[in-house]
Amino acid sequence: MTLLRRTPRHFEGVSSRRRVRGGVRSGLTAVTVTAALLVAPVAASATAQETRPRQATDAAVRGLDVSAYQETVDWAAVAAGGASFAYVKATEGTSYISSRFSQQYDGAAAVGLIRGAYHFARPDKASGSAQADFFVDHGGAWQPDGKTLPGVLDIEATPGLPTCYGVSPGATVHWIASFDKEYRRRTGRHPVINTNTSWWSQCTGNSSALAATNLIWIGSWTGTPHPLPNGWSTYAFWQTADSGPLPGDQDVFNGTEQDLRNLAASGTYTPPPAPPAGAWPIVQQGYSDRQVTTIQYLLNAHGAAMSVDGSFGAATHDAVVAFQTRNHLTADGIVGPNTWQALITTVKEGDHGPAVSAAQAELKAHGAAMSVDGSFGAATHDAVVAFQTRNHLTADGIVGPNTWLALVN
Repeated sequence: MTLLRRTPRHFEGVSSRRRVRGGVRSGLTAVTVTAALLVAPVAASATAQETRPRQATDAAVRGLDVSAYQETVDWAAVAAGGASFAYVKATEGTSYISSRFSQQYDGAAAVGLIRGAYHFARPDKASGSAQADFFVDHGGAWQPDGKTLPGVLDIEATPGLPTCYGVSPGATVHWIASFDKEYRRRTGRHPVINTNTSWWSQCTGNSSALAATNLIWIGSWTGTPHPLPNGWSTYAFWQTADSGPLPGDQDVFNGTEQDLRNLAASGTYTPPPAPPAGAWPIVQQGYSDRQVTTIQYLLNAHGAAMSVDGSFGAATHDAVVAFQTRNHLTADGIVGPNTWQALITTVKEGDHGPAVSAAQAELKAHGAAMSVDGSFGAATHDAVVAFQTRNHLTADGIVGPNTWLALVN
């Protein structure tokens, strides 16, 4: 639903929901529930007395969002793959109804997934209240049956159209409030808002008007849900990637399985705090960036024999699962805080190998002019000291847990 960096997504009906990569650069904010990530103190490295915290996490409550673009979904395989929930596109504007909605919505329910529907907003086409009615009338209703998640208003840019649909920030906020008011009148609950921080900042003036009443679904493919739109200190869902082990977009819920059931039963819940900015990133299949390069080097340091290409495909996923299994971690193929902390290896001057290459690649990405040769010499030591100094870490030239944490962010 929310736009993230990679390639523009499909358009359905008059438009579609798609992504520009989130995070600080494009900051997708989707009204979504994200995995509960709790901060815990980091033990000091035996060789480096560093002061940044490290993060721990419970296993994520995973889900997906799909539309007519995913023509056929094997819901039994989705459930077997560990998904707990699904959001399905129902409508767009006041004229488009997804041809796959009933099949997908009922298919998710048939295998025991908690599911919900979403509406793609077109503030240039009709009023917010009219679109809320259209949504409720064509699949977006909510009922306290313990199986149905509150409806979602997906509001973001449509490629090929003006970013803000030619609507002023004030009028956009009024449009969203009108949708919210009518949806609540019809269902008794506020819709979840799915958007991205970049769009929200530009097109609503970074309004906080709805933050007190509406859960937010943050879409960000950078491994972190930050930054959030103004007024929201946490989120309900987080869209982490546009592809991965599950069909469609990859999502996590910010809470436990019981929290998810409570949300379906009552239409609301209180999300736990968001992980702090600078926490260990979440990286999974479908990503292509420097963090993937680092993970691949670190996997090789632990015995994998894989190509380091910066692309998190099936081979990297399988290598992560194998590593997690050996280390008694949740074997979901997702590199979150616990997997990061098992992967990283303290490296210092005189060391050689893939872990050194990982540190050098990160230093280079952070601006150091150096070769990635797997040999920790004086030049690498000096680059580490410079990086540590800039990031207010103990400048000892040793890449320990907190320096790794700063590097991968």
